[in-house]
Amino acid sequence: MAQTLTARVWREQPQRYRMIANRCTRTGKVFFPPRIVAPGNLNAEFEEVQLSGKGKVVTFTIIRVAPTPYADLAPYALAVIETEEGVRLTAQVSDLPIEQVKIGMSVDFEFRRLFEDNEASVIYYGYKAVPA
Repeated sequence: MAQTLTARVWREQPQRYRMIANRCTRTGKVFFPPRIVAPGNLNAEFEEVQLSGKGKVVTFTIIRVAPTPYADLAPYALAVIETEEGVRLTAQVSDLPIEQVKIGMSVDFEFRRLFEDNEASVIYYGYKAVPA
């Protein structure tokens, strides 16, 4: 039950699946996930921003021994990706051999299946990075 509730909460957070961020009206800095108050200046005025879904790999690692939900995917590349808006996100890099993942490569984010919880019959979705 708790796992099913967790999946429902994830689905109800628009930033989780639609990559919605917010921009501080005072500094112009973009935050993802959206913030209530901007760090540093405590500004509470934001405008909603739809992230472009495009970015570049800043750094990455190869996961060879994966956590249980991702065990069938190992080995896989997990990267820190800087979006065009300046936000950094962590995502799995898919659709190419792990040997071809490089720092600086351009990627697009795609909405995909992340893993399945067979006990609760829940499929978790999110974004993965694919070569641009």
